[in-house]
Amino acid sequence: MKTTGGTDTCPDVVIAGAGPVGLMLACELALRRVRVVVLERLTAPDETIKAGAVNTPSAEAFYRRGLLPALAEVQKEALGRFGSFMRQRQAAGATPARAAPKFAGHFAGIMLPAELLDASDPGFHDAGPAGDVGLVPQLALERLLAERAAELGVVVRRGVELTGFDAADDGVTVRLRPVAGADGAEGPQGGHTGGEAAGEAAREGAGETAGETLQAGWLVGCDGGRSTVRRLAGFPFPGTAPEITGHQAMVELTGSEKLGAGWNETATGIYAHGPLPGRILTVEFDGPPADRDAPITLEELQTSLRRTSGTDVTITKVLTATRFTDNARQVPDYRSGRVLLAGDAAHVHSPFGGQGLNLGIGDAMNLGWKLAATIHGHAPEGLLDTYTAERHPIGAWVLEWTRAQIAMMRPEPHARALREVVRDLIGTVTGTTYFVKKISGVWQGYDLPGDHPLTGRSAPDLELADGSRLAGHLRDGQGLLLVLTDDPETARQAAECAAGYAGRVRVVTGRCAGRPELAALLVRPDGNTAWAAGTDAWQDGQGADAEAGGAEAGGGEAVVSASAGTAPVRTAGAAGVSDVTGVTGTAGVATATRTPAAEIRTAEGPGALDDALRRWFGTPGTAAG
Repeated sequence: MKTTGGTDTCPDVVIAGAGPVGLMLACELALRRVRVVVLERLTAPDETIKAGAVNTPSAEAFYRRGLLPALAEVQKEALGRFGSFMRQRQAAGATPARAAPKFAGHFAGIMLPAELLDASDPGFHDAGPAGDVGLVPQLALERLLAERAAELGVVVRRGVELTGFDAADDGVTVRLRPVAGADGAEGPQGGHTGGEAAGEAAREGAGETAGETLQAGWLVGCDGGRSTVRRLAGFPFPGTAPEITGHQAMVELTGSEKLGAGWNETATGIYAHGPLPGRILTVEFDGPPADRDAPITLEELQTSLRRTSGTDVTITKVLTATRFTDNARQVPDYRSGRVLLAGDAAHVHSPFGGQGLNLGIGDAMNLGWKLAATIHGHAPEGLLDTYTAERHPIGAWVLEWTRAQIAMMRPEPHARALREVVRDLIGTVTGTTYFVKKISGVWQGYDLPGDHPLTGRSAPDLELADGSRLAGHLRDGQGLLLVLTDDPETARQAAECAAGYAGRVRVVTGRCAGRPELAALLVRPDGNTAWAAGTDAWQDGQGADAEAGGAEAGGGEAVVSASAGTAPVRTAGAAGVSDVTGVTGTAGVATATRTPAAEIRTAEGPGALDDALRRWFGTPGTAAG
């Protein structure tokens, strides 16, 4: 691949947008040895206040890539700031408010009482330590992802904007130009101090500066709700028009004790105060803003806050502010040839419930390994098309979830009546648990082939006998075949199925005392269970496959074919974890050659495992890249 304009990068993928979605996708691709260039017109990360939390699928994604300890530290700091907010209110004479024992969220501004959450619900049990992390502001997350991208060697070019592209069957020619006043520094952490307003002003002054081109295999638009990539590629963007004007800001103010903490509904709209010192949010139902891009003034924020709160609170300084609406739209297909979309570029909606950031992180996790496999040439046919098939339904649900909240927040009698009905429901254990499960994302899954209840769901974070956990075996972005029995024949058959997937699937054997009914799991790189077998079903499957002329149980050692390669097999037992070219179990070492797959498969037996490997990881023996 070639470039012009003075840069020697030869990317497989160009990503437009260095927000959390673009950075997460870049990290996923780089983890699988894909060459990535990220283009960002802002010269420095945007410090505008944004989302304040991540949901369980997002926390699991970061956990599986080794970032959970850093997120836990961010959450600890955020909780400290919340405590400071409560102390400031009490010192100012506000009515003391009892802090919830853990973050539970809200629906349409109705707070979910954490004490009513049924913690015994099975939906909350499988996330492991990731289930304890949620209060992570987007700005902090973006910084962590930028650091991770730098560690992985991702090239992030700031002060550069995409101006056009030409897509062909074999690649994309991307046109770009520097933003006026920016140095366009190339490297993992290039850029200068600045924000959205400065970047926008610089962009307007760029004029017709001579640009450059990048020849790449693929282009992914992660450039936000008003995506240039989406517009230029001609993606349809159907949906519903906005009816609100919202503001979110960090300010300094006097008279804050007159404001209620948390979400408050009034005769003129909705406002929120906290959970951080100086954080305010207002929602008014008088239509979208006349000029979404006009500078946000102190007077505008103060007028909105006074109108929605009914107080004479005074804003003395604006630290950061943004406008938002409830525009709700989604592209029908996330891919058009060599051009793909992720995050807000593919779907927009109101920010209520904090779903947008998490939806985009899920897009990046789903797309990253599939695009990498396609680039390296070992993706099975149609793998990349499953990106839209799996992510579009979850995006459509989020749009409906946010629309429902807007309908309940309107300051009119019918909406307020509905609001009281929902408030009564939320005041029950069943109701709170239902809403928290929806907001936390633990319900999410994909409709994948297979009968086991874990199939298509986020893999449970199993703890193995050696103390390791499932998430720790996913850090390098490979798939994982986890064998959980002491039966040497099961271990031999698992090795046989996985032979030929070197660099794509790691095999780990061990015991899990907490889930004795499980024989094995096949986990995709994004953490979703592609196949699972119970102990009884695996044994049944052995017999069925043997009758069908499938996998044969040979004795002794068999040499793995050099042309097919060997999947790295790891053992997780009392002696720790080590890489070997076979499977170590309680009965010693066994290796295997591949045998023809059975034509008749049981739902959970060895034959079904072979099918699942081929479905998600392609033909055995293909180089992993």
